Amino acid sequence: MTKELSDMTLQELWELFPIYLTPHKSVWVEMFEQESAIISSVLPKDSNIYHIGSTAIDGIWAKPIIDILVELDEKESLKDIAERLQDLHYIIMSSSGRRVSLNKGYTVRGFADKVFHLHLRYRNDRDEVYFRDYLNIDAEVAKEYERLKLSLCKQFEHDRDGYTQAKTEFVKKYTQIAKSYFNVNNSK
Repeated sequence: MTKELSDMTLQELWELFPIYLTPHKSVWVEMFEQESAIISSVLPKDSNIYHIGSTAIDGIWAKPIIDILVELDEKESLKDIAERLQDLHYIIMSSSGRRVSLNKGYTVRGFADKVFHLHLRYRNDRDEVYFRDYLNIDAEVAKEYERLKLSLCKQFEHDRDGYTQAKTEFVKKYTQIAKSYFNVNNSK
């Protein structure tokens, strides 16, 4: 009898879904665009959809998982939209009052060919977009981030939380630099 993902321990899940990085692939942009078109069908028309994460940073190694941030108006119910996304084979992974994270492409046999992490947020909760944009204009910082990730991926191959935590200081630092940079040059 095959175990369901929901029956697995965190350690079993980390073993089944290890951290690994691959060279940048241009197909990641196409995957984002295709999935955006699919999820748009269940989102309010005024939603903003962003490709975030390392697959959205030009030329750096990344986990081959497409991160998507959906920015919604405050009047929308994150819970209701997450339920609609479940009809598109997304699984709710975590939920707080102002954020919902969903995944698609995780199977009992490991990763599917296409894997997505979807982040539902309310407007102006998009630090990842600033981080992405800054690294896309500063290739030196992007390469520094790549080196950090490459140095961590084997150490934390079966510990997603540890991997994320080990990158946090770098991400926070450059997110603040990015926000400062874009606030000066892009008044909205």
